[in-house]
Amino acid sequence: MSLNQSVALTPKQSIGQKKRIWIYVFLFTLTLINYVDRVSLSVASHALKEEFDISPIAMGYLFSSFVWLYFIALIPMGYLVGRYGPKSVNSYGIGVWSIATVCTAFTTGFTSLITCRLIMGAGEATTYPAGARVVRDWMPVGERGLATAVFHSGSLVGPAVGAIGFGWLITSFGWRIAFVVAGTIGFVWLAAWLKWYQHPSKAPWLSAAELAEITADETAAASRAPAAPALGFAGLVRSRTMWAIGLSHGCAVYATYFFLTWLPTYLQAEKGLTVMTSSFYTAIPYLGAAVLAVLIGRLSDKLVRPQAAANGQRRFVVGAVLVASSAIFLVPLLASTWAILLVITLSLATCASAISLNLSLVNDLVRSGEDVGTAAGFITAVGNLFGLLAPIATGYLVANTGGFAMAFTVVGALLIVGAVLSVFGARRPVQ
Repeated sequence: MSLNQSVALTPKQSIGQKKRIWIYVFLFTLTLINYVDRVSLSVASHALKEEFDISPIAMGYLFSSFVWLYFIALIPMGYLVGRYGPKSVNSYGIGVWSIATVCTAFTTGFTSLITCRLIMGAGEATTYPAGARVVRDWMPVGERGLATAVFHSGSLVGPAVGAIGFGWLITSFGWRIAFVVAGTIGFVWLAAWLKWYQHPSKAPWLSAAELAEITADETAAASRAPAAPALGFAGLVRSRTMWAIGLSHGCAVYATYFFLTWLPTYLQAEKGLTVMTSSFYTAIPYLGAAVLAVLIGRLSDKLVRPQAAANGQRRFVVGAVLVASSAIFLVPLLASTWAILLVITLSLATCASAISLNLSLVNDLVRSGEDVGTAAGFITAVGNLFGLLAPIATGYLVANTGGFAMAFTVVGALLIVGAVLSVFGARRPVQ
């Protein structure tokens, strides 16, 4: 279906028959590329360790370094998305991080590696605030759980693609070529984004019927009550609901960063796998989790109707999936690699679902559309403070205990805490 064609819609048409399917494609591939670039260092870690003589603790700092500026930039990027829109802000973001990814190929040691990762993190800070605003602008309320799940599922497929692709490139051509390839893919995506993305009210390839469908919920809400005034960052941080979502988000993000940065190393160190084999074994949980996370997102839309969503009922689904994700407790008790991969797949899927559902909770509970980018930036910033600590804390735990058992235990405990925070804390609208 061409972007330049427009057809009349009927209510019975599936999402795949509607033009906003292209927005799903943009959202999915944006996070896919984002996470391909993030996981690249993890897959290349063995080669980097040998070439630059990097210790486990130093590697932990290197793994977490892209989060440092990412964390600082998230809230300002959310504000910029609210003011200038997702198209321009996200364009600068992916441009900057793609340049930094390419430059990683030319590094000469720990200092230059960490510099490239810092710049990459600053560029990637546009992704989630911009994506949350795109979902708000383009998706009916009853479709936002699915849309956000598709958006975040790119963060699961990205590591799988990155693990396999980087494993093959490193084995065949060396680690430097892998970073050049990853950065180039970002520029291809940017060209398509600049050419075709618009706000739905300005998209020439969108029919009037589909535009009316997209805006129906917002129009109905506006007819019942006046538009909510924007709270701004100061108003958002005074909300207990925002802190509950943010801290719950952090518990889930800690787990995902643990998997993202240390899973290949765990498989190589404790299971004796080669770089290529560990890449395939890393990809399996991520691909399985991507499918399950989208199904859970769609299920949340079916279970939680628009009015219930506006009252925070989606938080119960968040709590349930975080409890399921705490199955990661079992990993140190298992001997079979395939059993370990099964548990990790379940944990990754439900943890990723919690992250996407928390972003949906923001759209459910934040009354002003102008605040959505800032609110998404806020919970992502709080979440990534935990993510920043995950690789470092894991590095110390592995160095001091000689294994990964305690690291898995910490992850499981945080997931239980996150479930409690969500269920009992995210109960009131942010207004």
